[in-house]
Amino acid sequence: MQRSAFNLAMETSADETTLVVNTAVNAAASAFSAWSRWPTSERALVLEKMMAVLNDHRVEFCALAAEEVGASKSWTEFNIDLAIGMLAHVASLAPALEDHQVVDRQTGKRSIIRRQAAGVVLGMVPWNAPITLGVRAIAGALMCGNTAVMKGSEHCPKTHQHLVDALNSAGLPEGVLTCVVSRPEEAHDTMVQLIAHPCIRRINFTGSTRVGRDVAMEAARYLKPALLELSGKAPLIVLDDADLDAAVEAACFGAFFNQGQICMSTDWIIVVKSVADAFVAKLQVRTQQIRAADPVHEVTVLGRMISAEAAQRVNGLIEDAVSKGAQLLVGGQIDGCVMQPALLDGIAANMRIYREETFGPLASIMRVHDAEEAVSIANDSEFGLNAAVFSNDLSRAQSIADRLEYGVVQINGPTVHDDPSMPFGGMKNSGYGRFGGEQAINEFTELRWIATHQEGHTPTL
Repeated sequence: MQRSAFNLAMETSADETTLVVNTAVNAAASAFSAWSRWPTSERALVLEKMMAVLNDHRVEFCALAAEEVGASKSWTEFNIDLAIGMLAHVASLAPALEDHQVVDRQTGKRSIIRRQAAGVVLGMVPWNAPITLGVRAIAGALMCGNTAVMKGSEHCPKTHQHLVDALNSAGLPEGVLTCVVSRPEEAHDTMVQLIAHPCIRRINFTGSTRVGRDVAMEAARYLKPALLELSGKAPLIVLDDADLDAAVEAACFGAFFNQGQICMSTDWIIVVKSVADAFVAKLQVRTQQIRAADPVHEVTVLGRMISAEAAQRVNGLIEDAVSKGAQLLVGGQIDGCVMQPALLDGIAANMRIYREETFGPLASIMRVHDAEEAVSIANDSEFGLNAAVFSNDLSRAQSIADRLEYGVVQINGPTVHDDPSMPFGGMKNSGYGRFGGEQAINEFTELRWIATHQEGHTPTL
């Protein structure tokens, strides 16, 4: 495989961060002129080859992700499948990148509206969905004719190294895709230097709102556009006419898949009181059937959390809620990094879990009187990424979806759901800009207007 700048980052000391950054970005900048002139159809062919490469490396990705972040095989396979779908969709955008021409019938002026590659795109990628979010950070940028520098996560350096090397092996010219990964203690300085580099023209970041604010401030310092997909606290609303069995399955999938370490994870379940007892009883039984374990040692649906500290943080949310009147119905046992799925009932506004992103295998239940209160509670959050509504009355569900302050709303489906052909992003403190769909082209290109005037129609003084 072609090697990226990633290994350089891992082998240098902290005081050589500048050298690492310059090496990666300058290589991408040098490759930009030639790559941006490739026909869109040829760039699409390279992305299509990447799909086959990802498929061929499933075993390695599963082993690396299990070792580094405790991901189960099912989660990594899910990541790979979604990443392949993303590449297929992005490759299909070639026609949307062609020039659009407009002729003024009165003056004969010919205008070209052009989506032009911006330059070097910096994509900053988290650890929790390393394949999906790694591909998402760079696929649209490459298709639009940009070159890319991926800032991989310091928590899964081997996984992101293998991803970038695998993608490069699909036929990318040297320098088109490079990678930088720092040590944890150097992560902030590396981010600052990458954003400051004059050849970086676009930035995208997926991660916490806390770090996202730092990224936004650094990008604003240099007037560089940034696409930010940040923290979430997804509510799942269960109305009185919902299919309770379907809602239970969606709640378990959304709350516990990848140990709840997904920006779209179902953080709280807002259920109308008239069906709450029946729903909670079903959810408790289903939760008891799900077990987490270390995927390095066992075949398991749920893996381990990123760290023992992360598990203890979630346990702190449970202890706070229970001390203020909530009831732990099931789960929550911790063995190092492994935490069993937990279910809390009786959440109230005075509890930390009402406000904070859980990011762990914990579903919390809040009982409300009616749909109006459910909407009010769901919108009483600083976050606005994903939400879901369950109701057999689709018109009623749509009306509620229209009022929810979330970038993505699923009706009768789990909050954890993505479709590469649809725009994906948040509102409020969950970020701004959109991955996915044709809308992603806006994030990775400059929109230009080039006009040719006809003789005799040029204005004079």
